[in-house]
Amino acid sequence: MFICGRGGCTMDSMAPVAQEALRIAVDKVVEKLKEGKKLTTKDISLLYLGTIVNELGGIRGEIARLEQRMEEMNKRIDETNKRIDTVAESLSRRIDETNKRIDETNKRIDETNKRIDAVAAELSRRIDAPSARLDDVQKTLLEIQRLLMELLKTRQT
Repeated sequence: MFICGRGGCTMDSMAPVAQEALRIAVDKVVEKLKEGKKLTTKDISLLYLGTIVNELGGIRGEIARLEQRMEEMNKRIDETNKRIDTVAESLSRRIDETNKRIDETNKRIDETNKRIDAVAAELSRRIDAPSARLDDVQKTLLEIQRLLMELLKTRQT
């Protein structure tokens, strides 16, 4: 059946009919050969055209197989990409969780450092208070020593 529009008949719509006609013509030329009859230029052209069509059919079949393999490969690539995306999302979540834990640990370290600073300041204050009292006691002792020296001088004279 021919399917033709305003632009004429398409090759795809004519291909099955033309192939069948060519097959019949080639079969008649082969019969001529079997009978030992002389082939005309037209007969040789038909045989050559039949060979070309057979080779094109094989090429088309190979193209179809390659297209099918490409489609399968594309599906596999898509599946692999989905798995990669899933792994990437999982790793991203784990990295985020790890970063949160690091942030929490850093906060705890900062809090600990503040407590250490507070304890150090308190210890320093506690050490400074006795030091000041000790200084006062030393001053008092020096004053007592000075007074005792004066008292001894006054008694000796």
